[in-house]
Amino acid sequence: MTGSPQQPLLGSMQKGLLLAVAIGLAIMLLIFRGGLQTESPMEQLARRSLEPDVALANGRPTILEFYADWCQACRAMAPAMLSLEQASKGRLDVVLVNVDNPRWEDLIEQYDVNGIPQLELFSADGRQLGRSIGVREPDELMTLGKALIDNNPLPKLRGVGSVSALSSEDLASRDPQAGPRSHG
Repeated sequence: MTGSPQQPLLGSMQKGLLLAVAIGLAIMLLIFRGGLQTESPMEQLARRSLEPDVALANGRPTILEFYADWCQACRAMAPAMLSLEQASKGRLDVVLVNVDNPRWEDLIEQYDVNGIPQLELFSADGRQLGRSIGVREPDELMTLGKALIDNNPLPKLRGVGSVSALSSEDLASRDPQAGPRSHG
């Protein structure tokens, strides 16, 4: 048996079929995993956020974050906020409120937001427990989230404090032009 050419293992039609199956499997895997994640962590959180009133009434503790798209500190903290939201799915609500959206002006005033990121921390029964102003490290966010989920006192962290009600005199003396967008 000399000079007999060897047959290729796969014909061109079979290679095309294998390629089509591989592409189909890749597309199914992409769809199954939720598609390409082109959104930033902040955009993902904002898109998935519950309405604040829904979150505060659903029996889960809530972190309400006041943010802005242009805020570099907010963007820097967003991956850790997304990790917290994913790690505590179903046990803690993470709600984003954009200070540039006029829809939220009443909330911005209600929570006296004059700097961002500002976190308002709520118990499962919707009671405001505290506030955090400024960027939080990932471990600090996890500690805050765990305290809220476990119904424990808030940890003693720099920039985290309890809140108290403002009197009508305090509200009347506030500068109406100062707000989170004025940095006043």
